[in-house]
Amino acid sequence: MANMNRILIIGASSGIGLQTCKTALQRGHAVVAFARRAHQIKLEHQHLTKFQGDALNEDDLNRAMQGVNVVIQTLGVAMNFKLITGPVTLFSNATEIMIKAMHAHDVSRLLAITGFGAGDSIASIHPLQKIAFNMVFGRAYADKDIQEKLIEASTLAWTIARPGVLTNCQSQRAYRVLKHQHEWKNGIISRLNVADFLVANIRKTDMIKAAPVLIT
Repeated sequence: MANMNRILIIGASSGIGLQTCKTALQRGHAVVAFARRAHQIKLEHQHLTKFQGDALNEDDLNRAMQGVNVVIQTLGVAMNFKLITGPVTLFSNATEIMIKAMHAHDVSRLLAITGFGAGDSIASIHPLQKIAFNMVFGRAYADKDIQEKLIEASTLAWTIARPGVLTNCQSQRAYRVLKHQHEWKNGIISRLNVADFLVANIRKTDMIKAAPVLIT
């Protein structure tokens, strides 16, 4: 297929990553689904390659990057006591390795998920909400801040997506892409809609070097 991209989706076994695999395949792309438990992905398609690997392993990333022209990073951490007590370094460490591998294989297009509250979007959270946010998510989002800085400092054609509170709604509905800081606010959005944004913006250029907030 002339318009087919070969997309490496990092963190593909569940959540936004798995939904992005499904959406990308439905829209005619080839997908390399990268995850530690890739063999457990209950999805079959002629253009799907399941790649079992660790996002913190440089050799794994380099092997998975072969023949790829787009990377979508959808890493997440489990909601448990360790998330609160920390430390959390997955996002920054994996991003540093990923960027190095992308440069080594001449892959320039990156779409990455962080979240509302990462980077300069933290200023848009109400002060009272910020107390609870920092208690629960502070350590993870401190690492997402580093993740965003690494991406922004790179020479990649990057887009950072900051979804609000995620839901599992499986019906497609209109959602908002809040590109400018004065628009930013929290809200809900389905993983299906986040996947739609990621795949829809693979080829578009108006979101390159942008970090929009996504809500319905």
